[in-house]
Amino acid sequence: MKLIKTGAAATLALTLALTATACGGDKDKDSKAGSGGKKDKIVVGIKFDQPGLGLKTPDGKFTGFDVDVATYVAKELGYEASQIEFKQAVSAERENLIKNGDVEFIVASYSINDKRKAQVDFAGPYFLAHQDLLVRADESGIAKAEDLNDKKLCSVTGSTSAQNVKEKLAPKADLKQAGGYSECLSGLENKTFDALTTDNSILAGYAAQEKNQGKFKLVGLSLSNENYGIGLKKGNKELQTKINAAVKKMVSDGSWEKFVKANFGPANYKNEPAPQITEGS
Repeated sequence: MKLIKTGAAATLALTLALTATACGGDKDKDSKAGSGGKKDKIVVGIKFDQPGLGLKTPDGKFTGFDVDVATYVAKELGYEASQIEFKQAVSAERENLIKNGDVEFIVASYSINDKRKAQVDFAGPYFLAHQDLLVRADESGIAKAEDLNDKKLCSVTGSTSAQNVKEKLAPKADLKQAGGYSECLSGLENKTFDALTTDNSILAGYAAQEKNQGKFKLVGLSLSNENYGIGLKKGNKELQTKINAAVKKMVSDGSWEKFVKANFGPANYKNEPAPQITEGS
């Protein structure tokens, strides 16, 4: 009799263990995927240090045109703002973040070019920027690139924008390269520099900051064309198609224009119309 009771107890224990394991497996599965197999969150790459485009504020919030675009696209993919995890995407690491699967997609003033398209795919473009110059609000002697000859021009170290001016447009410009745009901006304000150059969207973002309003102005040049795209893993045509559809809807329902005005408007930025989508077509 004792032997029979022991065997029954062992059988009951085994049954309970198997049931617990099965329940645990389902719970673990649910923690990794939402309804329909969709993940509970989406990781998106943005810039953390570009006012007007992608900026992480001291209180941990994220603001900027690229942030608004990324949030809109993510919502069209089925994710609420609370389900988005923003990951910093510095320029030199964008391709690696995508290829390694660290992000689902990147919205970070990411200009589409052939070198990058050899490594990743793009959706869009969603914005057309131009290289421009930022000068002090009272500056009247710089109206074109050639006016930079014998002037002190600032940009960040390794900037293709600065080299474009130095090599092609104003070879006599006194080019100074700083570690970040904030350094250039400070130098421009205290007259250490005469102009700052990079994409007009980035310049407008800095000029639109409350602390800078009224101090600077964009010259209004188009020294290059920079089509910003949304970077994603190469070969993911399904995601590319969905993001392109989201971008088209964003433009057609007026959200795109609203995002532009909210983030660049204070700098009196004259933006181009939303570009036609060319990637994936």
